[in-house]
Amino acid sequence: MNKNTLIEIEDLHIDIIADEGMLTAVRGVNLDINRGETLGLVGESGCGKSLTSKAVLGINAKNCRTSGRIMFRSSANPGGEPVDLLSLRQNGPEIRAIRGKHISMIFQEPMAAFSPMYTIGNQINECTRLHITKDKEESKSVTIDMMKKVGIANAEKRYDQYPHEFSGGMLQRALIAMALVCKPDLLIADEPTTALDVTIQAQILELMKTLQKETGTSILFITHDLGTVAKICDRVAVMYLGKIVETASVRDIFKNPEHPYTTGLIGSVHRLGTSKSERLVSIEGTVPLAMNLPAGCSFYDRCKKHIEGTCNVKDPEPVVPGEKHSTSCWLYGGK
Repeated sequence: MNKNTLIEIEDLHIDIIADEGMLTAVRGVNLDINRGETLGLVGESGCGKSLTSKAVLGINAKNCRTSGRIMFRSSANPGGEPVDLLSLRQNGPEIRAIRGKHISMIFQEPMAAFSPMYTIGNQINECTRLHITKDKEESKSVTIDMMKKVGIANAEKRYDQYPHEFSGGMLQRALIAMALVCKPDLLIADEPTTALDVTIQAQILELMKTLQKETGTSILFITHDLGTVAKICDRVAVMYLGKIVETASVRDIFKNPEHPYTTGLIGSVHRLGTSKSERLVSIEGTVPLAMNLPAGCSFYDRCKKHIEGTCNVKDPEPVVPGEKHSTSCWLYGGK
């Protein structure tokens, strides 16, 4: 782990204990995020993106068994030894000091992220009082200032309003204010624009980029929208059935996708200038259940380029974090 690396996920496995048996939801994920960088994590629904991000904060459900290492070096100790977040007790003081202050998260659904019993200001202010200052007036001032920065008009009045009095777009801005009020080292944005219309979505993305420049925060941007990835991300990690299958810069992913799954995802996106007669690419088949998986590549049954006797016999080598363009596919020598 070099000094420019903020967080490095090594061989992360997450098993879910279900009534039907053991579900292997995340299978050996390797990722790294540099300081000030935006990494896009893309893939179909159910591939393990959210589980991976929640493992960083230690907030997965109790029926999840997690193994591996998540090494994190905060800005408070840039020259010190990194901390393995998975070694910390889930509700212990060490991880609670990191959540919100050094690593924060924007959840998928803003309507469900806020409690209807408390005002917006009170809920944002909870993080301010916990990590910045105990003084009520000072913490309120810091909270209102952040609400203004994220574009909430008349923040002094909005501070005392309840979630049902906010629109979806305003709630999303309030969520971003809550996540950024402590100026964290890492912001995890779990599909933050899914529930928003296109105009508000563009405003939120621009807001996140602006605040990132001001604070130097690194962002893990989780989405299934490749158009959004092209706008905001520096690098991309493509995830399929609990594994990272390809990582590269945004330019390389769109210009030279290597893994057949990545090629299919990009081909399924409508582009300006295409004729009406031109059909979008569709990836045939469905994502298999991550339980009792057969040997070989998990994309074998859906891949038109699979190599019989190789792809269905052994898994390709996992993606190596830090490489400029890394692909887990036998078409590229298993790397």
